[in-house]
Amino acid sequence: MIYPIVAYGAPILRKVANDITPDFPDLQKLIDDMWETMYASNGVGLAAPQINKNIRVFVVDSQQIFANQEEDEKGMYADEPGVKKVFINAQILELNGEEWPYNEGCLSIPKIREDVTRPMEVTIEYQDEHFVKRTEIFTGITARVIQHEYDHIEGKLFIDYLKPLRKKMLQGKLNDITKGKIKVDYKMVFPK
Repeated sequence: MIYPIVAYGAPILRKVANDITPDFPDLQKLIDDMWETMYASNGVGLAAPQINKNIRVFVVDSQQIFANQEEDEKGMYADEPGVKKVFINAQILELNGEEWPYNEGCLSIPKIREDVTRPMEVTIEYQDEHFVKRTEIFTGITARVIQHEYDHIEGKLFIDYLKPLRKKMLQGKLNDITKGKIKVDYKMVFPK
């Protein structure tokens, strides 16, 4: 099932999401639906709050980024071929490495892309879809996608990293998104 993506302005996007337990109802179906929703929206990551679920679950497929890049761009990100993973109850333990800018976008904030500076490396503790606890280090573009999706389960958005003046300049576009005055090629749900 393809869920509609929750648009900017919805309160759920600003809430810290709740941990879940292995007995969470229909978890595997939800994860399958998240993958389907993410791919239908042409995303590389999707967090549960973006489909109106206030739980600490997100999916990442950074392999798609490398599949769509030119050969000379691939070395820039140091983690080819990327990963395809489910993250449950994630906690970032450490951020390391040089901070670098990258032009980010978000399915919940369509048609706005801005340079966001993030550290090159993330150490994250999480449970996989079988509730096996893992601690891993990710680098490059994969680390960036993980940090972006992790922000969603913490109630943060990529625009929170922008300078106040830049964010103010985007306010009209952000208001239009909240009001549903935007056309996208995937299903969205807008705040009332």
